[in-house]
Amino acid sequence: METGTDTVLEWQGYKLVGKYGAVKGCHWLREKLLRGKPCYKEQFYGIESHRCMQMTPVVNICNCQCLFCWRFHGMKEYPSPDMDDPEALIEGMLAAQKEIVSGFGGDSRCEPEMWEESKSPTNVAISLSGEPTLYPRLSDLIEACHKRGTTTFLVTNGTNPRALDDLDVLPTQLYVTIAAPTREIFEKLCIPRSSRLWDRLMETVSMLPSLDTRKVIRHTLVSNWNMGWESEYAALVERSEADFVECKAYMFVGDSRNRLAVENMPSHRDIRTFSERLCAENSYELLDEHRDSRVVLLTRNQRKARLAF
Repeated sequence: METGTDTVLEWQGYKLVGKYGAVKGCHWLREKLLRGKPCYKEQFYGIESHRCMQMTPVVNICNCQCLFCWRFHGMKEYPSPDMDDPEALIEGMLAAQKEIVSGFGGDSRCEPEMWEESKSPTNVAISLSGEPTLYPRLSDLIEACHKRGTTTFLVTNGTNPRALDDLDVLPTQLYVTIAAPTREIFEKLCIPRSSRLWDRLMETVSMLPSLDTRKVIRHTLVSNWNMGWESEYAALVERSEADFVECKAYMFVGDSRNRLAVENMPSHRDIRTFSERLCAENSYELLDEHRDSRVVLLTRNQRKARLAF
């Protein structure tokens, strides 16, 4: 990575690992350790927030520059032959995670047992920054996580369907972000670095039913940009046959504040209204919600919804 990018990422709290990897403790890791408040993923899917490691194998590699992204937009690089070894990468990240949680042990608000647990993650969220499907050894990375007894949540923008199709080892849960109902909105809001990315996202949506893992469509919703169009979103969701849909508000945080305004952040009521209208257009129904995160969960199969991993 460029030296200037390294400096910015480290100042923002990223622990850099290898040439392109990074780990960062999220807001909900801190909330769970100090206040016992879990992330919505714990509420929805049973993932323990204090034992979830948020990481990326490609912190500075992405093919979109979404306006709503809270990450630093220093994405100038593309995959190279000297990408990090997956085994070394996960070992370095587990060590970095221990450093991240080390300071909580001295805080009287942190339960000692929970702090000890936090040193041994049970879930790896491959989602921190960049587009993880651009890491050429993604399947090996997922396998390395599973070998260490963790589940994996892979979050992708869906613009690299070949990488998903080539996975020999699938993640425990696959997130695909659909942040636009049409090509025109996608190009204005997600700023793709290739004119072919919308078509590739549509290819991924059509491929999802064939992938034998738990699948989630995430709609990141931005007021005055991509809300409404419930019929168009509903058609994409139905085609995906996803197990769940997360309708989640854009949050006015991080570097996104340099691109959008606080008025672009929907209220939870806005998200709830959108979700109800979406359900009226397809076969999904409301299952749960997390007001602090402004997210509503939909499911197409209540019987599967609460199954543990």
